[in-house]
Amino acid sequence: MPSKTVLPTAQESLPGRTEALQVAAKHVVNGNSTLEPFPAGHELAMFGMGCFWGVERLFWKQKGIFSTQVGYAGGYTPNPTYQEVCTGMKQGIDVGTQYRSVIFTYGDQQREAALSSKENFQKELSRNNLGTITTEICPAPKFYYAEDYHQQYLHKNPDGYCGLKGTGVTCTL
Repeated sequence: MPSKTVLPTAQESLPGRTEALQVAAKHVVNGNSTLEPFPAGHELAMFGMGCFWGVERLFWKQKGIFSTQVGYAGGYTPNPTYQEVCTGMKQGIDVGTQYRSVIFTYGDQQREAALSSKENFQKELSRNNLGTITTEICPAPKFYYAEDYHQQYLHKNPDGYCGLKGTGVTCTL
């Protein structure tokens, strides 16, 4: 097994499964579809930001968001379960490389927007004597839905835990 702070290689990864994990077809918060194809005119966006429960809640509350789903991307195991992606990295009290910070982009326009926002936000963090951004920006890999109980988890479990917190620094683009 690899170090607890690096992603497993393809050879070290678990085999996963050929069939996708089953999730509800409708978003429990807004009733929109959770499965592709999505309506024309919408773009996909994929972010890795620590606890996916809290991140998903942040996004489903944003104006203009059609639907949110949580899942896994960026590894080698097809259709993984939560247990299969767990390793030892840490973000807050959450542990595992699955909690690393990443923006997966769909095309050059999203990549440029991500790089620009990272640069602008780093200036604000530096101005506030805060650390260096470690968020990766890379092309979007295949997305695998997490288990259905993870989808819209904090709506289904209002007392559920999420340690997601910000820096208190904002950045206009």
